[in-house]
Amino acid sequence: MKTNQKVLFIDAATSFYRVNRYKLGEFFSPIDLGLHLAGKHNSLNIGTGVLAGSIFPGSNRLMFTGFSPAWGGFYVSSMGGAGLVFDNLGINMLSIVGKAPSPSILYLNRKQGGEIQSRIHPVDIEAIWKEGRGGVYSLMQYALDTFGSEYGTEPRILATGPASESTDFGSICSVPIKKGKLTYVDTWAGRGGFGSKMFQEHGIVAIIYGGTFIEDDFRDRKVADQWFKDKYNMKLSTKDMEATTKYRFDPHFETGGTLGVNYASLGGSMFSFNYKSIYMEEEERVNIHKKFVLGHYLKQFNDETIATKSEKNCGEPCAAVCKKMNDKYKKDYEPYQTMGPLSGIFDQRAAEKLNHYADMYGFDAISVGGVISWLMECLSEGYLKPEDLGVKDIPEFSAEGFDVVSSSMHNADIGVAILDNIIDKKGKLDLKDGARAFAHKLSKTKNKKILDAFVYTAYARKGWMVPNQYWTPGVLSPMSMMGKYYMYYGPNFVPPRELGRSGAARLKGELVLDNMGFCRFHRQWAEEMMPEVMESLYGLKEQYLRNGHITASRINGRNSSVFWESERSVDIIYTFLQRKHIVDKNNDPELIKWLNCFNKDKHEAAMSFWYGMHKGIQESLRDF
Repeated sequence: MKTNQKVLFIDAATSFYRVNRYKLGEFFSPIDLGLHLAGKHNSLNIGTGVLAGSIFPGSNRLMFTGFSPAWGGFYVSSMGGAGLVFDNLGINMLSIVGKAPSPSILYLNRKQGGEIQSRIHPVDIEAIWKEGRGGVYSLMQYALDTFGSEYGTEPRILATGPASESTDFGSICSVPIKKGKLTYVDTWAGRGGFGSKMFQEHGIVAIIYGGTFIEDDFRDRKVADQWFKDKYNMKLSTKDMEATTKYRFDPHFETGGTLGVNYASLGGSMFSFNYKSIYMEEEERVNIHKKFVLGHYLKQFNDETIATKSEKNCGEPCAAVCKKMNDKYKKDYEPYQTMGPLSGIFDQRAAEKLNHYADMYGFDAISVGGVISWLMECLSEGYLKPEDLGVKDIPEFSAEGFDVVSSSMHNADIGVAILDNIIDKKGKLDLKDGARAFAHKLSKTKNKKILDAFVYTAYARKGWMVPNQYWTPGVLSPMSMMGKYYMYYGPNFVPPRELGRSGAARLKGELVLDNMGFCRFHRQWAEEMMPEVMESLYGLKEQYLRNGHITASRINGRNSSVFWESERSVDIIYTFLQRKHIVDKNNDPELIKWLNCFNKDKHEAAMSFWYGMHKGIQESLRDF
């Protein structure tokens, strides 16, 4: 079993590389080691957990760490399944420093008994992005055509798109390769802008990697089953099937996957029309959900994807089969929410068009959906004119008179035009410094209401992140890393200070998974079992948990969260409290107290609520 973490350092400027070893126990990789290396070198770190290639389902996520160009602080992003092929390199982590003289592909290959072969291959990236399917898809095809024959087994490719050149929130895409061909099962290191970091700071537009190196990975099913029998009185496979029900098929909702289960259960808590739904009466919100989503958007998904069992995994054997497909379109909740109902789109054809276009360009789908929906509202309210954004039309941005098919496609077409103009920087759509800076500029030169309509969490001087799509204060909390699930996002009311503590606890819980390169879809057992596995295999349970707490406190030590800058962000908190009281009949005295504070002075109450969360976070994440 692995007792050292092997890190391959590559200087993209010179192509020089070396391997360093870090003792397991001092670092557990990939998060605590990634934090150390990012602080020391400002590197982009890509790696797996020590159980990659093992018998455990969900253990093969590829983890990306470094300082995010979008968020502005240390960030973690992850990609499903891509760690399985990475494990064939015989290393735990790749750390990229320096910058290639021109846009280049990084080639990594290792054959059994040999050293890793590495080279930097310059490319005409602008021409490649315009070929074939375009963007990230054309780049993956180019890399496969150029280097694929050199691998003894199927390689994997990490690719950026034009968004990584034009903005600070470009992401990294990969797909499993089967029988020498790219599949349609997109997997993403989406949040944090690591595609922009890889391209702009290191000059690397893609990485192709693979090999035939065989590590002594843990594969003893009898031992694993005994661990699970001792803990849960069931075998590993049985417990995992139970834990991943939502992502496969949930009989309670007669649908599956994040898109299916969330839309089946959201009801009046669903956001639509750039969060303007928070100002509606509950009856109107429920009607929108019932008519446009249950009756059409979700029904299409269930008929086309769930009923036909069009589902795949991310590249590793897994019972969750969470990749819900319709031909070449992969359906996840948050992208199909921000570039769906949030952008005034309630039809799968329109949502597929916009989502796939954003994916082709290589955007962080959640963030770009938040930007599109915000700009849609600015157009519909007259804060901006079409010529300001380089588009020709005004969106249909109200439920009144909305045709679920034609109005959705109309809005999707405007969204596509906005994406084109972000890439080409037409009109005033230059997002190289991020959407937050762009919003402040427009607010000063055009109309303050432009900034107030944009929902995001702010960090340090320019950092920003469109929140996860749940109507709950946790998604707007002042945690040190937002946009992931490193916070508490339950639907219930929690007093702010306690909410901060809960967010801190969730951060530590998520690190238990991420520092093992584990998929959070298996968290119902993995969060409990991984420390036990570390004890059984290495005798390091207590050290693993202690390192996780220290890593959480060190991440939080850089916390530069900024109080909510837009009116809409404050109103999401205020209306959440109102809905809990009026709709859910919650008469908790603490809730009533906060609701009265907001009724009396909204901005003063918001400041107190924000700092209450901050107190809970800080007191829970002290270093020791």
